[in-house]
Formats: sequence, structure tokens, C-alpha cells
Amino acid sequence: MCVPMTGKRLISLLAYVTTAATGASLLTGCGVLPGATGGSREPVTVMTWAPDRTRATNMPGMPAMAQTYARWVNARGGIDGHELRVLTCNEQNSPSGAAACARRAVREKAVAVVGSYSQNGRAFMAPLEAAGIPYIGGYGIAEDEFTSPLSYPVNGGVASLIAGHGMQLAGSCERVSLVRPDTTAGDKLPQLLNSGLRRASHRSAVDIPAQEDAAEYTRQAGRARTRAGDEKGCVTAVLGERTQTFFDSFRRLPEQEGEPGTVRISSVLGSVDQPVIDRTGGPHSPFEGAFVTGWYPEAGDRSWAPMRKVIQEYAFADNRVDPADAGVQTTWIAYTVLKDVVEGLDADTVTAGQISHALDRGERIDTGGLTPGLRWKYEDMLGAPGFTRIVNREVTFQVVRQGRLVAQKPGFVDVGETVLSAR
Repeated sequence: MCVPMTGKRLISLLAYVTTAATGASLLTGCGVLPGATGGSREPVTVMTWAPDRTRATNMPGMPAMAQTYARWVNARGGIDGHELRVLTCNEQNSPSGAAACARRAVREKAVAVVGSYSQNGRAFMAPLEAAGIPYIGGYGIAEDEFTSPLSYPVNGGVASLIAGHGMQLAGSCERVSLVRPDTTAGDKLPQLLNSGLRRASHRSAVDIPAQEDAAEYTRQAGRARTRAGDEKGCVTAVLGERTQTFFDSFRRLPEQEGEPGTVRISSVLGSVDQPVIDRTGGPHSPFEGAFVTGWYPEAGDRSWAPMRKVIQEYAFADNRVDPADAGVQTTWIAYTVLKDVVEGLDADTVTAGQISHALDRGERIDTGGLTPGLRWKYEDMLGAPGFTRIVNREVTFQVVRQGRLVAQKPGFVDVGETVLSAR
């Protein structure tokens, strides 16, 4: 039954009643999230994609967070009176899957792709660019996210994490072994890590490529431990979801002569995060004592409180939406950007061109302390080769203590110069 809508309070009330009545059924039907708002303003349709149920890295929490965000914002009357419609898509960790998601976004007239994960930048950016659809707050895994004029990254991507990780390790490790994917993207990681290690006149890391979706890593683990050495040696693995598999192989290595357990392990957010630590034993996890470099404040920081409240009230029983998951966190920040931009437009109809133009115009967006203020004007961009569109050059240094990721060093660390010096 259709009910005439007049006034924001009536819209909000009807939205609340509709949301409460429908409950979990909001998730039904081809990945489209039905809204509960009305009024004269046109709905805003966006897409969030990520791989799910694949052999490599999976990020099901990102589309789930997008759906949760839409339920929350629609229960409050939408974004500036616009119903938020979220389309979701399984990117499948493949170029064909990424391209199919992008073509669907074009076909269904999405005005933005928001808070998504894909390593296949070339496959998805070309269809989006042809249609003029902005890519807001991708996970930061694909190089095209930092070169396309229609991409608006909210973090410094893997480049900032790896460069920052080198800085974090330089003060504690004499020798470092890096285990990374044997892929084109993985080939760039050693020079980024070494740029951070050089900040302390440190020797270069030992580069150990590995298959991204292997079932075990005994050979690579043995080589990494041997090359790191027993005296202040560190082994860092950046293998996405397979990082846990690598460190399981590492833990099973037979003890060598000399003092056992002297090699320290480390990684970056996304390869090791709080959910992984929880799944592998918490305080008894093999990651206890590990160094971890992240983009954002640790999961227990009070700046995440608004996101946690939304998840608690609107995720229902969806255990994919873990507030400590880096993909979930990135999606929350990306939708924060979208909301700010749409509210700033104050228009009855919102188009992809209006959103990208508003972002290019340079309004600074406040994410509540989760990142520095975000702005994508030319003068705000780092301009590093291959990563020209980095505007957030900050990372955080964390460590695993008693099963929890906590700050090793308070606040953010600027890694902009370190990324620029990578070669």
C-alpha cells in the first residue's frame, strides 16, 4: 500500500515502522536492499562488491556492512531524504567477475561503487570510467584505485601499509624475511618494505614469493626463518587470507639449534586482524607479540563507537559484519564519504557526475578521527608513481598483546615520504 509522504518527521517515522516490521527480510532478492523512505527525492543507487567463497582472499563483510549501513540510514529518513539502495555483487577474485560486477553497476544506473574489494582494477575501472561512475573507498589493493581519475581512496592502500611496516620493523629487527604473493602486485611489495627499512639505514628484506592460494607453505616458512636468523630476526607475511596458513606452517617447523622462538613475526592489517587472532586462539594465538601495521585506529578505539552502534542495532544476526574487520571498517568510512557528499549536493536527483564533481571540487570530509580529513584536490594527492591519488598517507603501528590488537605507538604515522622514496 502506498502512503503519501509529507515532511521529514513523517518519512522518518514510516521508515522506522517499515524497517522494524520487515526485519531480516530486507536482505531478500538479488542483492538489492529495499529502502523504507519516501518523498519527492529520487533514490540513490550504489553498488558494493567483494569476493566471497573463493580459494583466495574473501571479504563478505564489506557488502554486508553496506547493507547494514543502508538499513540504518533509511530508518533515519535516508540520506538527505534520498532512499539509499545498495546493490551487492560477488567479484569472485577474477577479472571476469570484477568486470561483470562493474557492467551490472552501469546497467542498473548506480551513481557510485562504494567500499568494495577487488584486485582486478583494470577489469572493473574501464567500465566504470566509460560510464562516469566514481569508485569511492575501495579496499586499496589494486593499483588502478590510485591512478584512475574516478577513484577516491580513503586509505593509502597496500603501498602505505608495506612502507609503514618497514618503518615499524626497522627499530626492532636486524634481518627481515618478506613472504608475499607471486603476482604482479606482489612484485612491488619488496621495494615498498625496503623503503621503510631504509629509514633506519636497514639492510633490505629477503624476498620470498609464494603462491597466493597454496594449501601449505612449509618450504617458504623454512627459508624465511633461516634467512631471518635467530638474532633479532623477523618474518613478515602478506598473503591476505592465506597469511594464517603460512604462519601455521611456520609454527610447525622443527626447532633449530639454538634458542627457539627468537624469530618475531609480523604482518599488515587485512592479512592479520582481530578476527584472525580470535579464530586462532586469542591470547594463545601464534600471532601473540606480532607487529601489525594498519590504516586506522585499533578496533577498540572510541572513534569506532558510532559504527559499532549501527552494527549492533542493524546487522541483526549477520556475523559477517565484524567491527574489527578491516574491510568492514573501510566500507563504513566509504559510506561516510558518500553520505557527506550527497547531503552537500542538496538535490532532488543525484547523478554519478554530480558526485565525482563534488569530490573533485575539494570539500574536506571529516570521518570522526578514523582518518585524517579527506580531500581529493590535486594539491592533496601524494603523486607517487603508481599511487598518484593517495590522499591519506597515515598508518598506525599496532602489536598483539594478550590476544588483542592494541596501539604500539599512539596516533598516526605519516608514510608519504617513505612511499615516494620506494624504488
